[in-house]
Amino acid sequence: MDLITNIFSLVGSLALFLFGMKTMSEGLEKFAGDRLRSILAAMTKNRVMGVLTGILITALIQSSSATTVMVVSFVNAGLMTLAQSIGVIMGANIGTTVTAWIISAVGFKVNIAAFAIPLLAVGMPLIFSKRGNRKSVGEFIFGFSFLFMGLSFLQEAATAMNIGDIVAGMLAHVPQDSFLTIILFVIVGAIVTMIVQASAATMAITLMLFGMNIPGFGFEQAAALAMGQNIGTTITAFMASLTANTQARRAALAHMFFNVFGVVAFLVVFYPACNAVSWMVENVMGGGNDLFKLSAFHTAFNIINTLLLIGFVKQIETLVCKVLPMKAHDEDYRLKFISGGLLSTAELSIVEAQKEIHNFAERCKRMFGFVPELLLLKDEVEFNKLFSRIEKYESITDSMEMEIAGYLNKVSKGRLSDASKNQIQKMLRQITELESIGDSVYNLGRTLNRHRMHCQEEFTAEQIQHMQTMMQLVDGALAEMLGRIDQPTTKRASRPLSISSTKSTIIVRN
Repeated sequence: MDLITNIFSLVGSLALFLFGMKTMSEGLEKFAGDRLRSILAAMTKNRVMGVLTGILITALIQSSSATTVMVVSFVNAGLMTLAQSIGVIMGANIGTTVTAWIISAVGFKVNIAAFAIPLLAVGMPLIFSKRGNRKSVGEFIFGFSFLFMGLSFLQEAATAMNIGDIVAGMLAHVPQDSFLTIILFVIVGAIVTMIVQASAATMAITLMLFGMNIPGFGFEQAAALAMGQNIGTTITAFMASLTANTQARRAALAHMFFNVFGVVAFLVVFYPACNAVSWMVENVMGGGNDLFKLSAFHTAFNIINTLLLIGFVKQIETLVCKVLPMKAHDEDYRLKFISGGLLSTAELSIVEAQKEIHNFAERCKRMFGFVPELLLLKDEVEFNKLFSRIEKYESITDSMEMEIAGYLNKVSKGRLSDASKNQIQKMLRQITELESIGDSVYNLGRTLNRHRMHCQEEFTAEQIQHMQTMMQLVDGALAEMLGRIDQPTTKRASRPLSISSTKSTIIVRN
């Protein structure tokens, strides 16, 4: 019975750690909001700035997976190029090593859980604040407290289970000096991280085991586990990209290539690298605890890997483009930027939806452009062909409204700031109006089709001139709509221009 209780305590402690990390990350993202998106957009103009941006963002939100998923969603939404994303991903790998240093410094030496409880008291009034920014700060404090409480409970549960003896017993049957054992630990690290989907959690477990001085689990074995985690952490972004467009899948693949290459390159010089890190910590950094060696190796591994490949961003881009070529078929008749599943956090998913709404508006304007052509067509075959195209576009606008609305409903169930909730309401109104524009254009096409089929008289030159003038005005209004649709609204802003509020019709007199 005690064993079952200890197992559940161990799993529960890990769950609390992961929940704390998720809450802390989301709280910071909500607090940053548009500023975080602006930072990423402004600071990725060259590869060096992209790397520094990746380090900064990941060090703040304490999750390389969150950063890479964010990057994949930005590429999917067309807000970041593939080359820019590669630089940020490189930086994310370095930024995630901050977690290991924090845990090495205070995680197992100071009872951080004792400080976590008072922190919850600080965060409590902020959580219930009506102001969005204060609430986000409160969530960040709660997440930080839960993270270190989970870490403390994880150590207690592992000690109660005598997990050190269990691991030592398992390692007793593994040859200690074999290079195949190092490769085995790399594979184990990758698999565990794929399952947990959080390299920081796996790194915390690795540091905990390394700190127990388990026979057969020394610095080299722990370093191999840490290297494997770099491969396992790519699974999160890869899974997020499965429903994305080709460019986003390329960004996730570049992340995988980058990390796998680093592991393979380090395996070639694994033992000299371990010796160099040990010498650096003992002679340059003044010693410290053994956990610093593992943290230093983790950091050195990612920094050296980045320095080796930062000059080959274009080549990496070319490689992933060859592995994942752009699909030859026309993707005009499906959503371009969003799909059935959420790509990233709720806050960042709004960027993708807004991009898709802009695409929706462009399609409506393109659809209206068929009407002046239809008005002047005399050939019956060509007329029917163009009218069928208008019918198809009308069906597409209906589908787009349903799919974007469904996506926004999923996003609205996430943890959103007040500004983002208002943004979603605005976007839902936009897609309703755009679908109405599609209906209006279809009604124009049907009116012209009925006139061609049932009226003997043709339009006079004066009638055609008047209709063309009206259509030019409507086309100009649609162009104005495209320029305004992405602009943020304020409480004082007037209602956005809507073409569909007056259903455009052509009255034909026989």
